[in-house]
Amino acid sequence: MTKGRAKNLSDDAIGLIVGMLDGWSGKLTWDLFIDVIERRLRVRYTRQALDKRARIKTAYQDAKKRLSGAPRSGRHQKLTAVEVGGITQRLYRLEAENSRLKVEGDRLLEQFVTWAYNAHLKGLTKEYLNTPLPGVDRERTTVAGPEK
Repeated sequence: MTKGRAKNLSDDAIGLIVGMLDGWSGKLTWDLFIDVIERRLRVRYTRQALDKRARIKTAYQDAKKRLSGAPRSGRHQKLTAVEVGGITQRLYRLEAENSRLKVEGDRLLEQFVTWAYNAHLKGLTKEYLNTPLPGVDRERTTVAGPEK
């Protein structure tokens, strides 16, 4: 029996998958990650399908970097009360920053949707909108002195 094609990745699924990577600890490989996604979302995606999505690709690369810098030993260090207090303060600050960034991201997404709709009304194509910005000429310019 052949398995059918997995359903398309929705924005919600991408958000869940990126969230899995944010909380990932231990060894991270595409095979392990795909297995976890299948258990949680009950859909098996290929590495290529996941890697094609910029948010997932970036989150995967960030998780790999974060995990490669983590200590390899399984032993836990004993922390002092001062260290725990500092870690707790950092956690609260990061949670607040995360919350703020989510709100900012939602606002930017709303703004983008508005722009996309208005661009569509004006007949602007995706190719036109994705045209790179012109290069900046940073060479020295000569300023003329006051005229006499």
